[in-house]
Amino acid sequence: MTIKVRIPTPLRTLTGGQDEVKAEGTTVRAVIDHLEAQYPGLKDRVCDDKGVRRFVNVFLNEEDIRFLDGLDSAVKAGDSVEIIPAIAGG
Repeated sequence: MTIKVRIPTPLRTLTGGQDEVKAEGTTVRAVIDHLEAQYPGLKDRVCDDKGVRRFVNVFLNEEDIRFLDGLDSAVKAGDSVEIIPAIAGG
């Protein structure tokens, strides 16, 4: 099943400048693993050994996966995943 994934500007160097890519999988984790196979290095920028990196947000259909089942959140054809780096300043 094909999932649409929105890529933030800082990660577009890994996707050849594409702001949106397609991935396969039945969970967010599987989608990220599929992205890693297509665009090496992307997973390390999004995840660490504990899950999604602290300053990265991942949304499934506009819902933060931290409030769903995290990386194990189920996805289906037509869903969209957005990777959004946190922005801080001061």
